Amino acid sequence: MLIGATALLLGGGGLAAYATTALAGNNTPDAAAGHSQHTASAFTLSCPDVGERLRQVPRSAKLPVSKGLSALDKQVHDAYHKMMTSGSGSSGDSVLNGLKTKRQTTIKMMVTAIAKDAKRPGYLLKMSGCTMKPVNEGAGEGGNDSTKSVQDGWYQGQTQNQTQGQETGQVQGQDAGQVQGQDPGQEQNGGQQQGQPGGPSPDDFVDINNVQPNADAPPFAAPQGGNASTGTFTTECGRNEDGHFNSDNVIVTPGVSNGAHHTHDYVGNKATDAFSDDNKLAASDTTCNNGDQSTHYWPVLRKLDGNAEQKPGAAQDANVGTTLTPATVTLTFRGSQSGEVREMPRFLKIITGDAKAFTNGTKNANASWSCTGFEDRQLKDKYPLCPQGSQVVRTFAFQNCWNGRDIDSGNHRDHMAFSDQNGNCPQGFQAVPQLVQRITYDVPQGNSFAVDSFPEQLHKPVTDHGDFINVMPENLMREAVDCINNGQECN
Repeated sequence: MLIGATALLLGGGGLAAYATTALAGNNTPDAAAGHSQHTASAFTLSCPDVGERLRQVPRSAKLPVSKGLSALDKQVHDAYHKMMTSGSGSSGDSVLNGLKTKRQTTIKMMVTAIAKDAKRPGYLLKMSGCTMKPVNEGAGEGGNDSTKSVQDGWYQGQTQNQTQGQETGQVQGQDAGQVQGQDPGQEQNGGQQQGQPGGPSPDDFVDINNVQPNADAPPFAAPQGGNASTGTFTTECGRNEDGHFNSDNVIVTPGVSNGAHHTHDYVGNKATDAFSDDNKLAASDTTCNNGDQSTHYWPVLRKLDGNAEQKPGAAQDANVGTTLTPATVTLTFRGSQSGEVREMPRFLKIITGDAKAFTNGTKNANASWSCTGFEDRQLKDKYPLCPQGSQVVRTFAFQNCWNGRDIDSGNHRDHMAFSDQNGNCPQGFQAVPQLVQRITYDVPQGNSFAVDSFPEQLHKPVTDHGDFINVMPENLMREAVDCINNGQECN
């Protein structure tokens, strides 16, 4: 989603060792850090988050900014690939310097474009340099462990601010060096099968039977209580039986082909791609009932069978495997714990979760994984291993507070917020229906699937994210709000 801090995870004893071997606890001098490694270690190339710092982006600058954000992603991808494939003569400093030069040029272009019709964001010019450091440098003690109890509401994003400042390498409390440079069939550490190069790692999976219940109610349940608006409105849009896929992101990088660098699964508006403006969306056909032309999309889930589809977003961007069609897709709008909700404006755009959460940290993460029959157990940084007959479940509970003015913002986040656990919105925000996207899959048994991601994100489950553009006709949105506020269940 947002262009931001990005990691290159370097295992073994250095750049060259990483490019050619698996984990090798050796004494090879590390080319980037300048010291010897006696055990396998992992490093991150941390880049300032340009997308997160964007505020005012005038209409005239939207396309050049979109192109710039996509270019920053590609530059990190290329640097990652270079470090993965470099020979023994490569230098970490040379890669960093080359990346900085490219980022300087791209960021300067973005600043110039914005300054034509808005205040010049000169602070962005200081964000070109990237540094290498151990992935756990500056991280809080311990890591996020999905198998432990979490507060009810994590999966609604209501506790995200409590996790701000946690670093990438501690997302699962593991040494990230264990997830790359392995032959998928290679076994080490007492016979534990290692993950495929680029992830995911076996440590990214957990048996749902071993997870303690940590949610008082499933994520799609309506709020309850004396002041709550307890109704729900469900829109039926199918499960992408038509095969609507692309690697664009019309919210974050409009006007740029392959702006996401991973493949998205779509239901709803049939016209959605990088070049869909509001007029095109409003004129489009839809897979939803009741004339709902809204757009819903999320990264595809892939079966890790080695199928290398050579096109943008797939194998060309290190996303390998057969795309899985959801078994079910349920799209439900629910009310507020604190009272009535008001209508969403048409063309409101919301993103939830962070495609870069493994490297950005968990401030904006909002992944939620589970199994059918076990949805009182929600995982934020692990994939669930479900028993026979149980399906994998992904749930996205979107931000439910709107600033009352803007249908989008410079970083695509500031115009929306989460309520607190009592349903109260931040000052200046008001409650709107909360969208919950619930998607289930039939997957093969074992560590057999992963979500599409940017290559340097290693297909971590914490990077899962969802996107929504409200294109409901105004009378349908009014009907949905009345249903929710009156405590009814409608579809």
